[in-house]
Amino acid sequence: MMDYRKLFDLTGKTAVVLGAASGIGKSSAEALASLGARVLCADRTQDGAEATAAAIRAQGGVATAAGCDAADRADVEALATKALTEFSRIDIAVTTPGLNIRKTILDYTDEDLDRVINLNVKGTVWFFQAFGRIMVKQQGGSLIACSSVRAVTIEPGLAVYGSTKAAIGLLVKGFASEVGRAGVRVNAIAPSIAETALTGPFKQRPDIYDLYAGHTVFNRWSSADEVATAVAYLASDAASYVSGSTLFVDGGWTAVDGPPTGLTQLAR
Repeated sequence: MMDYRKLFDLTGKTAVVLGAASGIGKSSAEALASLGARVLCADRTQDGAEATAAAIRAQGGVATAAGCDAADRADVEALATKALTEFSRIDIAVTTPGLNIRKTILDYTDEDLDRVINLNVKGTVWFFQAFGRIMVKQQGGSLIACSSVRAVTIEPGLAVYGSTKAAIGLLVKGFASEVGRAGVRVNAIAPSIAETALTGPFKQRPDIYDLYAGHTVFNRWSSADEVATAVAYLASDAASYVSGSTLFVDGGWTAVDGPPTGLTQLAR
């Protein structure tokens, strides 16, 4: 019988996580390290990346840190070069940074549009290029990007952000079709609402906090760790036949059309 437990074991694997200073990126780096991978934690704020790496080392893991602006092609290419020098092989590469400027389309400026597209779309392409070339050459690897429920469900002020997250889903499908014969897998996660430092201000608005919680079937937000488990799955051999997919980790957000109306009595 297959030893399924071993499929999730990342011992001996190497991983790069961009966006590792906080939130889902931080939890992803920790998850991969806890399963045995050696992790290079990268972030625009190198001190934050080093703090994550230090916390991993304190728990007995192996981690280093680097600075990298995900919206800068040269920085992303330099990160790939550094990772390859450090590891000689890169098994897993994860990118989580994203930017949302909450404005209606009528209010968007050229500068707003450039900032969101440069990070969310171009940044993903640059990441796929830099690490994809390495993985194609070594004939294997797992690339993981970060989409969102906003790729398929929207509210006013999120049209541009949502369109970039939808683009990531198609980039994943397209790139998976191009590198699959080289043994490279390409996937994305799509969270809904997770408790992170960036979403912390919502806690000061209980009405908004509860409204978003009500969009899930659990009536609660996720933790960043719950999203990171999906990253760990896609990185592992347990997902060896999964590519070109976006895994929704949304608490049922995209399965229902909003909070219960109260017209049907629900079991307690």
